[in-house]
Amino acid sequence: MGEDVSGAPCPSCGTPNPPDRRFCRRCATPLTPAAVAPTLPWWRTIWPFRRRTRAGSGRLVRFLVVLAVVLALCAGGFLLLPTGRRLVEDTRDKLGKSKAVTPTRVEATAELPGHPPASTTDGLSNRYWGAPGPGASVTYTFAKPFRLVGVIVTNGASTSPEEYARQGRALQIEVEVTVRDGGKIHKSLALSDKPGPQAFPTGISDATSIRLTLDAPAGLAQGRHLALAEVEFFQRS
Repeated sequence: MGEDVSGAPCPSCGTPNPPDRRFCRRCATPLTPAAVAPTLPWWRTIWPFRRRTRAGSGRLVRFLVVLAVVLALCAGGFLLLPTGRRLVEDTRDKLGKSKAVTPTRVEATAELPGHPPASTTDGLSNRYWGAPGPGASVTYTFAKPFRLVGVIVTNGASTSPEEYARQGRALQIEVEVTVRDGGKIHKSLALSDKPGPQAFPTGISDATSIRLTLDAPAGLAQGRHLALAEVEFFQRS
């Protein structure tokens, strides 16, 4: 005669088993059902997150993938902003090489006899554009839009100190750059009162024409005029 057992019956054969048994005493069927794995969230169904891991296996890979995606999204969003685009273009200007670009037309609002505005682009620093006074401007037009990386200005009548001091010179030049879409970009160049070339970074894309207006005169006495010897424009090579 079998012993009386008060316990849950076996799910397979129905034999009662003591509460502390893990396997049926008759058919050895497990009495404690395995825990059902919880349903994965939707993002865990996408590779490489869908794998179930043990003891941290694969977690580093998933972390790096998530980090790469976040960084890529941040970088893409940053580059869509004007500030981001300017930063990229400025970096390219600094890392790349530049070359001179020559205007196809040079026009001035005023000039003195023998000192035309074209003298500022002839490559000679002993010839200059002569303007009667501040407010006079010269406009340079180019064949096609380009990235204006920088400008070099040789102020005064010459690079010779004696010739330089004989005429007035503008110590400030207002720059207006017209770009491809018709927009205007303004910059102000502050020049030192000394002979020789002076370089100014600009970093303006799609420039089509550039107007320089003379201002802040120095050495402009009776019988003298403003002189601008040379202006050089540079684009990315």
